Amino acid sequence: MNIALIGYGKMGKMVEQAALAKGHKISVIVDPFAANEKSAIQISKSIAEADFSSVDAAIEFTQPDTAAGNILALAKKRIPIVVGTTDWHVHLSDVSKAIDKADTSMIWASNFSIGVNLFYRIAWYAAELANNFPEYDVGGFEVHHNKKIDSPSGTAKILAEGVLSRISRKKRMVWETMNNRPEADEFHFPSMRLGSVPGTHSLFFDSQADTIEITHTARTREGFASGAILAAQWLTAEERQGVFTIDDMMNDLFKENL
Repeated sequence: MNIALIGYGKMGKMVEQAALAKGHKISVIVDPFAANEKSAIQISKSIAEADFSSVDAAIEFTQPDTAAGNILALAKKRIPIVVGTTDWHVHLSDVSKAIDKADTSMIWASNFSIGVNLFYRIAWYAAELANNFPEYDVGGFEVHHNKKIDSPSGTAKILAEGVLSRISRKKRMVWETMNNRPEADEFHFPSMRLGSVPGTHSLFFDSQADTIEITHTARTREGFASGAILAAQWLTAEERQGVFTIDDMMNDLFKENL
């Protein structure tokens, strides 16, 4: 594939490494702060001025306040889009309309790591089992690096909301620090920002007798980058039109491997 990188920060550079390792080519980089030091790659300050004629898919890792605008601009150019930026989803309705109008495609996720998406399903199945045993309380937490903008993380929201929908005795999410005893129907899932931690999410089922702990720990951002490349391959492997989530891709992959 010929890939356009929208955003060339830490994640953009990691996606570049993952793409090249898999035999793909980076043909366009769009980033207003990118230095024009790669003579073989087109470097552009904006999507409007970039030439996408040779691009098969664009991978977008920028900031929440710019992601929706980038998606709308790419949709006008009818470029299949992988969106890894988080916390922009208030604009999802407008973005979906633009994707459909342009007859193109997009896949988005709060986390493209295959390990994280396996972790979701393991945790949710555990929640379904624990729902039958009221002696087990449930809670969790997440830790990320101190440069992360959003809190809780998008991954934490998906994980915790999936658990909440499967534990009938829990009715309310509590993301903030608690200065009181939790009510029985509250599901507490706080956040910590620390150092350079790529991301850790833990879920606990606790009784007087024992504790069951399920944790996913990202060692590096490589898992996010590799998953985004896989999503680009999936999105362009056949004629797809519309807005997809990583669940669509994972369901396809599970069917293929059954």
